[in-house]
This record gives sequence, structure tokens and C-alpha cells, in this order.
Amino acid sequence: MDHNILIIEDDLSVSEMIKDYLIKEGYKVATAFEGEKGMQKFLTGAFDLIILDIMMPKLDGIEVMKQIRKESSVPILIVSAKDKDVEKVLGLELGADDYIAKPFSMLELSARVKAILRRATNYSEVDKEENIINYRDLTIDINNFSVKKHGKEIKLTAKEFNILKMFLKYPNNVFTKAQIYTTVWDNDYFDDENVINVHIRRLREKIEDNPAEPTYIKTIWGIGYKLGE
Repeated sequence: MDHNILIIEDDLSVSEMIKDYLIKEGYKVATAFEGEKGMQKFLTGAFDLIILDIMMPKLDGIEVMKQIRKESSVPILIVSAKDKDVEKVLGLELGADDYIAKPFSMLELSARVKAILRRATNYSEVDKEENIINYRDLTIDINNFSVKKHGKEIKLTAKEFNILKMFLKYPNNVFTKAQIYTTVWDNDYFDDENVINVHIRRLREKIEDNPAEPTYIKTIWGIGYKLGE
């Protein structure tokens, strides 16, 4: 299956380097060098992944991501020279699927791209035998990727959904952050705890009665997380 990738990056040399590498990997690639032009291409095309730079003039990557998320849940890989936790948190909270900091190797970029696209493909190939999981006040429908609490739907991102599904499928397991990453991201762990912290916090904000005192997803200090009793 051919995958279409859109690169929105204002550094021409970086954009061309990524484009050339991904084309050699067998992907179809389009590029845009400004946020506004990137949005125009996104709205007029069908893409399986957006590779998005944060620091761009006029319409920056954060604003582009906000606009994309109003229209689509297409996977987004953030690329930025600003390797600060605040940038990662901001990007991930707005709906990015992963983050890679400049400078990076093409091998690492390729691994992240493959993992994101593999996950997106797996979402459409869920085992139909696994249907409904009930836990306390939560009902998770695997086929429809939906979660309800007390019968009211809770909107989760793809990552949040898969994290919750992992805990519900293995209720007795304690998961380290590395295990969560390799299971949900389907990729090697890059020793970035902040990515896991953000997703767990956002998930708790949506499903817990009191996120400050979580009972659905418990912290096991010094180890990781597990489903509450």
C-alpha cells in the first residue's frame, strides 16, 4: 500500500533531505515551505502522515496543527530544533502523534514514520472478535474506537485510546514507561519519559473523577503504571 506524506518545513535543505530519503523508501511525498501553503495542500489532498516543523514564519506549526485537528485525525510527526519539554508537551497536547528533535538521523526519522503508519494501519485491522471491554463505569468499543463513561462518550486521541486499551486488556500487569512506549508506539523506546507523562496525564483528565487522585490508572512509584483495582 502506497502512503502519501506531506512535509511542511520552511528549511529547504531539511525538507529536500527528508523528501529524497522517504521517496527512496517507497513513499509518495509532497512538500510545502510555509504553514499557509501546507494547509492548502493538506485540504486539497489525501495524506496518511504530516511531518510538521514547529518554527515557521507567519503561520507556525502549532497553528497549522490546530487547524489540521479541526479537520482530521491524520497522524502528525512534529519536527523542531527547539528540543524543550514545553515544546513537546504543547505539541502532544494539541494532538501530535510523535516528536523528533533536530538534528536527527534519517534512520531515526524513518523508524518513527514506519511506526506511525503501522499503527494507523493496525487501527483499521482490529480483530473483530475483540469487541466490548467493560471496566467499572467505562465501556470501550474496540471496533469503533469509542469510550463511554456512565454511557456518555469520552473523546480520546488514538494514543490515549490504545494506552487505555492496553491497561484494560492486561488488568493485572504493571507497565513501565518503556513498555508503554514500545507497545503503544510500536517502536524502540527513545528514553523520553515526557511523552508518556503527557499522554497519561491527558488520559486521566478525561476518564478520572479526580485526576489529582487517579483510581483508574494508578502510579506505581519507581516502576510505572497499572490499572486500578
